[in-house]
Amino acid sequence: MPGFIKPQLATLKSKAPRGEQWLHEIKYDGYRIQVHTIGGKNKVYTRNGLDWTKRFSTIAGALDIPGDAIIDGEVVVVHEGRTSFSELQAELAAGRQDRLVYYAFDLLWRDGDLRNFPQIERKQALLDLLGENGIELPVLYSEHLVGNGQQMFEHAAKLNWEGIISKRADAPYRSERNENWLKIKAVHKGKFPVVGFIKDPSGVAALYLGKQQGKDLVYVGKVGTGWSRTVSSKIRKQLDTVVSPKSKLTRPIRKPKATWVEPKFFADVEYRDITSEGLLRASSFKGLSRNHKL
Repeated sequence: MPGFIKPQLATLKSKAPRGEQWLHEIKYDGYRIQVHTIGGKNKVYTRNGLDWTKRFSTIAGALDIPGDAIIDGEVVVVHEGRTSFSELQAELAAGRQDRLVYYAFDLLWRDGDLRNFPQIERKQALLDLLGENGIELPVLYSEHLVGNGQQMFEHAAKLNWEGIISKRADAPYRSERNENWLKIKAVHKGKFPVVGFIKDPSGVAALYLGKQQGKDLVYVGKVGTGWSRTVSSKIRKQLDTVVSPKSKLTRPIRKPKATWVEPKFFADVEYRDITSEGLLRASSFKGLSRNHKL
């Protein structure tokens, strides 16, 4: 029985693969977790090999399995019909476990090494293992579809899920990022008034963004990636023309490094999600425009 096994990681792609050789699963927005069951004693490891058994003791206890096994999966919190990373962080910060769910998606060891077995056989062995031992919530088996991944991805995007993971049915498990696992992420787009910025020597280090809600202009977070040095300099020149002595947000926020501006310019932004606090997550700048109606 080995110790912690470095996880296999997926390669980002813009389109899902087609063909019967691919399995497609929902991409869960949570913490990657590896559970080791060793003769009735269970340990839980993070993707970096940290022992988080105490934090996930409910999940560890639910996997009552005889013999030795190593299960790969993701711990999530389901909020409003989809997995929410910010809700998961809030649960862990509060030391709660009652909303945690563990989606098990791979079996690396079962009284012997399974990593060289094909993906589809490892998944079947996992399904059998959970079923034979009557494993129930908070542990769930991660279902998959075979075939047209793009169709599944489009469906996932409409439901505001994070995306899908596509896995080659015949491939072994390898502790590295490779193209036997592919991730296709849903991206949201929006136009947000720029309410401030952080200076850097030749341009901007980050933009503070707002959003009109009725008569209120509320803060929705910042964006700090997506521009070259040349573009950064151009953004700075434009924003320098609308500098304001104070924030135009309805509810002021403390940002000591901010230079506030009139909300005359709008940032085109791609982002992954909006957190429970109403802030953009994993945002990336795509362009700046002026005089777009609020």
